Amino acid sequence: MKLGFKIAAILGVLVFALSACDSKYTEPFKDAPRSGKDNGTAMSVIDNSDGFSNIGWKCVGKDGVYAAFHGDHPYASIFVVPNDPNCA
Repeated sequence: MKLGFKIAAILGVLVFALSACDSKYTEPFKDAPRSGKDNGTAMSVIDNSDGFSNIGWKCVGKDGVYAAFHGDHPYASIFVVPNDPNCA
């Protein structure tokens, strides 16, 4: 009886953990109102060595939009460079 309880507990924790891993992909755009204009172009990504944040960037008009993220975390630091020379 105790073995069955342990197996059920392990399966419950496993199901919960696996469902939490996918949450950022199953709930897109739940952070702010949207304008209806999408810029779906890909970002250029700079992969740094382990232990350092990676950087993604793309041009939106003449402005550069940069996101620094670490691993597979759901949040990033975002900053904009007005009139970015990379976006001429």
